[in-house]
Amino acid sequence: MRDDLPSPARPLKIGTRGSPLALWQAHETRRRLMAAFGLDEAAFEIVVIKVTGDQIQDKALREIGGKGLFTREIEEALLDGGIDIAVHSMKDMPVLQPEGLVLDCYLERADVRDAFVSPHYGSIAELPQGAVVGSSSLRRRAQLALRRPDLRLVEFRGNVQTRMRKLEDRVADATFLAMAGLTRLGMLEVVRSAIEPEEMLPAVAQGAIGVERRAADERVAPLLAAIHHGETGQRLAAERTFLATLDGSCETPIAGLAVLEGDQLWLRGEILRPDGSASLTGERRGPISDGAAMGRDLAEDLLAKAGPGFFG
Repeated sequence: MRDDLPSPARPLKIGTRGSPLALWQAHETRRRLMAAFGLDEAAFEIVVIKVTGDQIQDKALREIGGKGLFTREIEEALLDGGIDIAVHSMKDMPVLQPEGLVLDCYLERADVRDAFVSPHYGSIAELPQGAVVGSSSLRRRAQLALRRPDLRLVEFRGNVQTRMRKLEDRVADATFLAMAGLTRLGMLEVVRSAIEPEEMLPAVAQGAIGVERRAADERVAPLLAAIHHGETGQRLAAERTFLATLDGSCETPIAGLAVLEGDQLWLRGEILRPDGSASLTGERRGPISDGAAMGRDLAEDLLAKAGPGFFG
């Protein structure tokens, strides 16, 4: 065995949040590394790290610090050497990484669509006037308010299991979850309908898993290169540049999706007022290699059309 590979004596420490979905993602990363290098489970250690975003459930993310609340403690552990890699759901990731860290490994992207979940109704169209919909996503809330201003929207935080319990307790009549997460958890039976991107454009990077490392870690870089999915990386380069140019955060409703069509990339983007009173959309098509530039150009175009004060 190569002496630079993980081993029981020197396991690769994989940092993750502790939710069932986060643990699935960490185990999947381990599985792919095991397969790529012929390693046993004993060569890895899953390290669960408590993050602020999981501990504070009674407030909206925008009120307590935004997306970084799901990554800060994990990235601190990575910088301190407590873990060797960090596995993230990419839609939760800020667009900038702390100095000394790099994010250049993505697993193959799963279903990008949102799922409509309800004990009583089969789709958004079936919701009666005044129905209560729970969501912690400002993007989903704004998109829904734009299409159905008659609905009542309430804050709905927590992991998948917590949100399902809230539906059972009738805190809301319906909610939205990511199809990718429900697929990974083996919970597709709760999906009443999958929402196509033409109806509701998904969050930037939805369905993608990213693996973060220390930039100077020459031991880890080739390990992650072996499991990196290039096409997912090309799509996310366009989407995350679009988000970064818009200064995307949990306070700004933004949606975006890049799709590869042969040697071309098709990028769609949307920005919305937080109350759903207005939406601006656009798209770009061009060579895959121009993905980041297209993301930047589309964002600048939408910002120019929106003018100051669009996000409230």
